[in-house]
Amino acid sequence: MRLISAFALFTLVASSAVGAPSTAPTLEERMAQSDFREAGLEKLSPTELAHLNQWLQVHGEGTIKYVGTNGKQAFYPDSTARAAVEDRIAGTFSGWRGDTVFKLDNGQEWKQAESGRFSTTVMTHPKVRIKPMLLGSWLMYVDGCGCDLRVDRIR
Repeated sequence: MRLISAFALFTLVASSAVGAPSTAPTLEERMAQSDFREAGLEKLSPTELAHLNQWLQVHGEGTIKYVGTNGKQAFYPDSTARAAVEDRIAGTFSGWRGDTVFKLDNGQEWKQAESGRFSTTVMTHPKVRIKPMLLGSWLMYVDGCGCDLRVDRIR
């Protein structure tokens, strides 16, 4: 977790990378010396540190995205950290059609991960519970229809 926090800090200060015109302080200036040492950065040569700062400048903008071995974005890089999601579908729900994307009020988006179609009466803003299953899969239950579906988080 400490390594992830350190990487997040590096990402946030990437705009101050060596050689970049910026009024923001450099990575070395932004980090406390103790944090810099604990991250092992004092072991880097000036060339290596410059390369790290340059890489962070190019790749460090926006939200950190973890990529799984399949090349897709991984929202839970530590599988033990996966927790059930309870929220509501934004808008209406009437089932799924093979490639349906479900948008939740919390901003998450989940896509149908199994084939098939299912129709039910139109429900407005139904509650859903998405729980982690074995081997990294997720199962979404929709209140009021007695239905469930395997889904993948896409946002």
